[in-house]
This record gives sequence, C-alpha cells and structure tokens, in this order.
Amino acid sequence: MTMDPKPIQMDRDKLRAQIRRLGNEYVFYMLDDAIELLPPTKILKLAKKYLDLERLRPDSGPATRPSLLMDVERFEKASLAGDYYESFDVNGKNCTQMPAGTCAWIADFRRLLDRCVTNAKESDPGEVLQATDILFGLLDHINECLDDVIFFADEGGSWQVGVDWDRVLPVWFKVLSATAEPMDYAEKITAMLSSHYRYGRDKMLVIARRIATSEQRQALAEVGRAKREAR
Repeated sequence: MTMDPKPIQMDRDKLRAQIRRLGNEYVFYMLDDAIELLPPTKILKLAKKYLDLERLRPDSGPATRPSLLMDVERFEKASLAGDYYESFDVNGKNCTQMPAGTCAWIADFRRLLDRCVTNAKESDPGEVLQATDILFGLLDHINECLDDVIFFADEGGSWQVGVDWDRVLPVWFKVLSATAEPMDYAEKITAMLSSHYRYGRDKMLVIARRIATSEQRQALAEVGRAKREAR
C-alpha cells in the first residue's frame, strides 16, 4: 500500500513575495482560481473586506449552476458581442499590459475549458464535445485577427490564452472518438494540431491513435498519408 505524499509546507511570506513579482494579469488569474477552490464561508470572509456583499446575492432564489453547455453558449455570445473587449492607446510604456477585459476573458475561458475536462468523466460526451468545440472556435476566431473579442496591446493570438494542451487534448480525443465518424475524427484532430499545437503534434497523434477505434485509427493514417503526399 502506497502512502499519500505529504502536503507541501508553504512559507506564506515567500508566497506573498512571489505574488508581488507576478504581472497583474497573473494575480487576476490566481484570484479567479481561488474563487473556485475556496469554500463559500472563506470566499465571503475574503469578499466582505473589499466588496458590498448585498450586491453579490443571486438575482432570485438560491444560486444554481447552469449546465456546462449553457454556460459555454452564454460565454460565446458575450464574447462575440464584444462584452469583454477593452482597448487603450498603446505606447512604448504600456505595450506589455493586458486590459482587464482580456484578463477576464482568459480566466473565464480557462475555467470553462477546465469544466469540459472534468465533465468528460461523467457527462454526455456529445454535450462535452459541443462545448469544447465552441471554445476552440473562439480561439480560431481570435487567430483570424478580427480584433473584436479581446484586445492585445502587443502581438496577439490564441497562444496568449495559455491552454494546457497536454491536459486538454487527450480528453477531447476521448469525447470525439465516442461521437465522431472515422474520417471526421481524423480530420478534426489534424486540423486542431496544425492550428494550435504543432509543437506537440507527434506525441498527441500517438495518444489519438491509442484512443481511436480501429476505423478511426485507419482514417488517421489515411489523412496523414494524404498530407505527406501533398507536400
């Protein structure tokens, strides 16, 4: 029987010093993650020091969490409507800054993608796939440089969102394998890797083949062969 590793002992003063050296956007992300991790009593204790708790009450009745797909669809609608978009006049001093709207969008995107990964273990794979594909579609939209969802002072792109592809893609492969026809499975995976994770393409294809059905595995081989012949 293996023993659970002992929890890491943390010096809080060192933690505070490290946080002070982080960029403002990373402090924002850290606080946003803490909202998900802390129990309600501790969130209230923290929030009441800085916010009016009366303004945090749910609009009607007990707060209920919408479904994953509903939350993702709301996020997509708000994103495309420009609800997160904030710009400023860029100069040599502020060209590395990230506006609050962009930080908020990235934090919400990551949280929803994390829910996709978590829900994949117990939810309908078709619903998880639909939610994940909507989020991936927003990354594609950003890469088209339409400059209407979020604002980057410096060179922008979906790479700045910081997706943990090594964690996300294997889960996506599983829900895709459970729902997609062989050729659709192969084409979606090769397109995704080409657009967002070329660096890890080879290792992800190994995982995709292992997860695939025999027919999907054959389709992956055919798509790969066609791409090599087209070069």
